Amino acid sequence: MRVARPLNAALRLIGFTLSLIMVKYYIIRRLINVTIRYPNGKVYRQPSHSKSKPSKFANTNFGDRGMSLEEEINDSNTYYLEHEIAVIHKKPTPIQIVKVDYPNRSAAVIKEAYFKHASTTDYNGVYRGKYLDFEAKETKSKTAFPLKNFHEHQIEHMRQCLHQGGICFVIIRFASLDRLFLLKATDLFTYWDHQQDGGRKSIPLTDIEQQAAELKYHINPLIPYLDAIDNIIDEDSSSH
Repeated sequence: MRVARPLNAALRLIGFTLSLIMVKYYIIRRLINVTIRYPNGKVYRQPSHSKSKPSKFANTNFGDRGMSLEEEINDSNTYYLEHEIAVIHKKPTPIQIVKVDYPNRSAAVIKEAYFKHASTTDYNGVYRGKYLDFEAKETKSKTAFPLKNFHEHQIEHMRQCLHQGGICFVIIRFASLDRLFLLKATDLFTYWDHQQDGGRKSIPLTDIEQQAAELKYHINPLIPYLDAIDNIIDEDSSSH
């Protein structure tokens, strides 16, 4: 009998608890169907939980901003400089001013000027203790890159930099395809020399796809071309 009393008490407690659960369940079910209104009588409707929209950056081409290749590289170089990754700048073009007009004392207007001498390449700087020197070029062609975009003095300048242990390359953009490549200067020289001997006057896109590193646009930096330079430096280190 002593055992039965605690058992009966426990069963009554369980039954009471179940009853409370059923009552709460009934109340909740009733509340779900209750129509709630604002003071003005309009029905309150619970906001629907729509599916989350995909990120606006999901299919964004970060290079498609109306910027020229030069502006995109300058933007990337600014990022590298501000984050102390590399120091790379566009080379200033030396200009000789010939004629200047002064419409008023506080203003001067250049009317005539000319280049002092032929420019070399577009950019140079230092990264990971290495001297970098490179050119940036664009083409509207969809099948090949014309070698006429380069000049003999630019090719010779890159040869001289390579001879001193620098890293030289070209960043090529196929504007119509919106594709970017980084081609080592040594590969460029092969096509340049072949052209001088009467060969093809352009580099086929299929060859560039095989020999160059394709660059993909990012947010910061916009053109992460130093990733490809890392591979070049690491390859040179492993070969020595």
